[in-house]
Amino acid sequence: MRVWIDFANSPHPLLFEPVARLLQDRDHEVLVTARDHAQTVELARASWPTVEVIGQASPRSRSGKVAALASRVWLLGRFASRARPDVALSHNSYAQVVAAHMLGIPAVTTMDYEHQPANHVAFRLASLILLPEVLRGSEVVLGQGASAAKTRYYAGFKEQLYLGEFTPDPGILETLGLQRSDGTAIVVARSAPSRAAYHRFENTLFEDVLALLEANDSVECIVLPRHADERERLTAIGAGRLIVPERTVDSRSLMAAADLVIGAGGTMTREAALLGVPTLTLFAGRPAAVDRSLEERGLLRRLERAEDVLPVCRRPQGEDGELARLRATGERLRTQLVDAVIGMGRAG
Repeated sequence: MRVWIDFANSPHPLLFEPVARLLQDRDHEVLVTARDHAQTVELARASWPTVEVIGQASPRSRSGKVAALASRVWLLGRFASRARPDVALSHNSYAQVVAAHMLGIPAVTTMDYEHQPANHVAFRLASLILLPEVLRGSEVVLGQGASAAKTRYYAGFKEQLYLGEFTPDPGILETLGLQRSDGTAIVVARSAPSRAAYHRFENTLFEDVLALLEANDSVECIVLPRHADERERLTAIGAGRLIVPERTVDSRSLMAAADLVIGAGGTMTREAALLGVPTLTLFAGRPAAVDRSLEERGLLRRLERAEDVLPVCRRPQGEDGELARLRATGERLRTQLVDAVIGMGRAG
C-alpha cells in the first residue's frame, strides 16, 4: 500500500515520523510532501532528505490564504495523479484533503483544535477523522462535519504519539552558548501563531513578558520565532539580551532543559506540559479542549498578566520519569493511527 503523508506546518514532521516508520515496518510505502512554511521543510528533510516541497508560506491576508490554498490543491493534485497513493494522511492539511477528495483518494485527517475555521473543509471532505477523546460529543466538531459515522477518538494527546521516542540532548544549551549556573534560570518562549486563520488579533502580552524577562539578570531567555521576519523584531525587544536562534534548533531538548516554557498555544506548549516542565500559555484565542484538559491536570497554567511570570524558579534536572510514561502511551497511539490508515486504504 502507498500512504501519502503531507506536512503543512512545522509540528507535522515530528508527529508523523514514528507513524511513517511503523508503516514501513509493516511493508507499506510512504510518500512525503511538505509545504515551505515556517520550519516545516527543514524538519522534514531531517528524516526525508528527498521530500517533495509543494506550496509556500501562508500569506497574512485572508484572500491571499485562499489563493495559496487553491494553488496548493492544484499542485498536490498533480503530485497525487503521478504518484497514485492508496490513502492520504495529514494533520488537517486542507489542501491535501481537498486534492485527495477530488481524485477519489481516501483521506485520513487528525486535528486537536476545534476552533480552527478550516475544519469545515477538512472534516466534510475527509474519509476518516481522528480526534482526541476530550472532543467526543463536542457540538463544535459535529457542526464542522465530524459525524459519528466517520470519526474515531483516541485517549490522550497527539504529542504523546512521538514525545516518548526522543532522548534529550544534554549539550543543547552549549550549542546556544549557554552554561547552566547555580543562579540562572532558563526560559524558553515560543511566539504566537500570528498568521494562523484562528489567530486574527494582536496580543501584546507576549512582548510584555519578554521585556520583563530581558530585564531580569537571573534569567536567560531563548525565544523561538515561527517566521524569519519575527527575528529582527524580537531581537529589538531584548536589546540583544534575548537569545533568538538563527536556525532551527532541537526544541524538545531545549524545553526539557528549561526551568519554564512560555507558549502562545499550539503543539510546543503541550509538548512542554507533557514533558513535566512548568508551562505557561498566553494564547488569547478560544482555548482548545486539550489545553483545558492539561490545565485541569495541573500541567499548564494560563498567564493573564505579564508580572505573574516572575519569579522563575529553578527545577531539578535529569529526571526522565515523564518520558518513560510517554513511551507506553505513544506506542498505543501509533498503533491505533496506523491501523486506521491501513484499514481506510484497504476499504478505498
